[in-house]
Amino acid sequence: MYLIDSHAHIYLEAFDQDRSEMLNRAVEAGVRRIFMPHIDSLSTERMLLVEDENPDLCYAMMGLHPCSVQQDFEKELLFVENWLSKRKFAAMGEIGIDLYWDKTYEEQQKEAFIQQISMAQKYGLSIVIHSRESLDLTISTVASCVNESLKGVFHCFTGNLSQASQIIEMGFYLGIGGVATFKNGGLEEVLLQTPLEHLIIETDSPYLAPVPYRGKRNEPAYLRQVVQKIAHVKHVSEEDVARQTSRNVDLLYGR
Repeated sequence: MYLIDSHAHIYLEAFDQDRSEMLNRAVEAGVRRIFMPHIDSLSTERMLLVEDENPDLCYAMMGLHPCSVQQDFEKELLFVENWLSKRKFAAMGEIGIDLYWDKTYEEQQKEAFIQQISMAQKYGLSIVIHSRESLDLTISTVASCVNESLKGVFHCFTGNLSQASQIIEMGFYLGIGGVATFKNGGLEEVLLQTPLEHLIIETDSPYLAPVPYRGKRNEPAYLRQVVQKIAHVKHVSEEDVARQTSRNVDLLYGR
């Protein structure tokens, strides 16, 4: 089985003690590529080191995570664009709006998001969108910027069928991860009604581990549980899920 983890923070400290073993488990589970979203200037060195050490497996993105947006976010955006001008990244991400923890910088988050969408268009990159507790706002923000060249994914999608339809109508993918396996995850109707052509799969490691690992550290090898859940809900084979979602990632990230 050929799997792609489209979103995993495997460079974080949670993996410092066993990163090599974790990556070996991923490969044994069929994971052939892992895409790593950037957080902020403090995460860059660690992320690029993992990419350098695993050039055929791990691929870096570039962007400012909404939870790292503060009053002086413009400095971070200058840092991001400086890196975008230096080399090619897999995508612009992760970027977006997060209103779960704190709404203090909501306006700054929206401005940073819009500016990064513009950067993505300038550098020909897809966008990887974070939309925790802000899905409707994030959809409307993207809709105001969308054009034929803009592609992307709503990472860790947990919305309803109407929201999924709006996202798909804009030409974006739904990123499906461990939440799909939760008893009260609420995604079965979305999965049932959404063709595989509009889905990509992810772990968001080390977060949101799927059942039966819920509450533990997530890792790319657990992508198999997400595939199994989608296959079960849609009454298709796991191979079909793996094949189509991998093709979708190729189309999204241009690999």
